[in-house]
Amino acid sequence: ILTIISSNSCKLYYLTVPTHMTIKKFLLKMYDSELDYGRDIVVKWTHKICRENNKKDNVIKILDLGCGLGIDISNIQSTISDFTFDPHGIEVYEPYIIEARSKKIKVLPLDIERNSFPFPDSSFDIVIANQVIEHLKELYWLFSEISRILKKNGVVIIGVPNLAALHNRLYLLFGKQPVCLELMDHHVRGITKKSFIKFIENKNFFKVEQFKGSNFYFPKPISSVLSQILPTLSTSIFFLVRRTEKQGTFLEILNNRHFETVFFGKKI
Repeated sequence: ILTIISSNSCKLYYLTVPTHMTIKKFLLKMYDSELDYGRDIVVKWTHKICRENNKKDNVIKILDLGCGLGIDISNIQSTISDFTFDPHGIEVYEPYIIEARSKKIKVLPLDIERNSFPFPDSSFDIVIANQVIEHLKELYWLFSEISRILKKNGVVIIGVPNLAALHNRLYLLFGKQPVCLELMDHHVRGITKKSFIKFIENKNFFKVEQFKGSNFYFPKPISSVLSQILPTLSTSIFFLVRRTEKQGTFLEILNNRHFETVFFGKKI
């Protein structure tokens, strides 16, 4: 992407510095954005949890937050044929709701930053939030509801864009805004491995059990290898998080903390 220009008159050579858009177009030519969603990771972790629970004779209740077209749940059901699932989803975009419901997913339109989830306490085995929480301010409320509806020792599978990804580090090095946190964009949270673990393990409501990365701005075979070797530099990062036995909900963290902003659900 660097251009060498020569001048025949004075035998000088110099490089033209690529623009922001030139770099972006070059990277996108090699980039398979579907890998950002780590579909294989979601399926493998779900199967792992199913085998651990040994619930072949029982129905595994699963909730996909921001389920979109229902791709993750569809992949789970088509791949993991030795278990039975009761699939639920939350989505607000009507065309996605229609498509997900056509796949027999029980979808509810809810504002996950304000609404209580209409499910009983300790009613789900697995919750998925794949490429969702980076869109939200009200993470305390969201994870409070997750901590409430998950069974003790149930799991939540989280996938997010990685603020510390290799390409974001390079952008910052050259004074550019990280791709996953543009101001004129839909993301409002920048998340790294260490920051998320510090957040989610606060007060011991959750415990991170596994971590993986997915995708680089390289062709797919190279991206797959690099994601295994250097997961913390991957475009997206994934967390397998276990609900502990601790009583109460995640929102209790706000009771003894002061932030210079107002979070929904905090007692004033």
